[in-house]
Amino acid sequence: MSSDALTSSEYIRHHLTNLTFGQLPDGHWGIAENIEEAGQMGFWAIHVDSMFWSILLGILFIWGFSRAAKNATTGVPSGLQNFVEWIVDFINDSVRGSFSAKNALVAPLALTIFVWVFLMNLMDLIPVDVIPEIAKSMGIHYMKVVPSTDPNVTFGMAIAVFLLTLYYSIKIKGLGGFTGELTLQPFQADNIIVKILLIPVNFFLEFVSLIAKPVSLSLRLFGNMYAGEMIFILIALMYSAGLGMGLFGGVLQLGWAIFHILIITLQAFIFMTLTIVYMDMAHTEH
Repeated sequence: MSSDALTSSEYIRHHLTNLTFGQLPDGHWGIAENIEEAGQMGFWAIHVDSMFWSILLGILFIWGFSRAAKNATTGVPSGLQNFVEWIVDFINDSVRGSFSAKNALVAPLALTIFVWVFLMNLMDLIPVDVIPEIAKSMGIHYMKVVPSTDPNVTFGMAIAVFLLTLYYSIKIKGLGGFTGELTLQPFQADNIIVKILLIPVNFFLEFVSLIAKPVSLSLRLFGNMYAGEMIFILIALMYSAGLGMGLFGGVLQLGWAIFHILIITLQAFIFMTLTIVYMDMAHTEH
């Protein structure tokens, strides 16, 4: 727990607050100095820490994989090449098992999503006070280091996947075919009058199902990672409650970190798999 005299609730709020840039109440743009200012910045506020860590991890992913590709050899592979080849084979098997059409974009998209989301989730295993305390020594008062605990990040990725599915749905099926899927199912009829009457009902059901895809995709990742981060923060509070509770908290933190490795991997896999499934649905005519 931070050395400052913070109450438990203040400590939790501090660790769950993003470093936010936006329009301050007096009209000028800058970094919010407290939670209230951040809350008043509105829609156009930017979570600087989420942007920084997600972009940094994306660059790390590109650098690592490009380095492995440049140094690839047909002889005995290096540890990095072996690791990258294992991930690529895993992604290829996942795409072959869930995607029935042909699209050269899907496998690279799945690879990018899996590795990027995994790296963002992996930041949750860093002790909760380490990076915030380093940032504080540099004059930065808020620093959330797990981008996937920010709904702006998870919704951004989910919306990008959603737009891709819409694009390929219209490209593969045509505007008429895509519109037909939204209006002529699940309820069908041979009578033209009944079919017309069913169009609003079908559209409502299909539209809800369509919109639910990016919402569920983003909230599933956000909810699981946010809950995991909250547990780490609550365990960290135990270190300020005496030696006995601190030792017990250390055991809990180790146990939860080991279990959390499964969660961060599973959430990256689920996000990738659902993306492949949605892309397959976009390429399949009903």
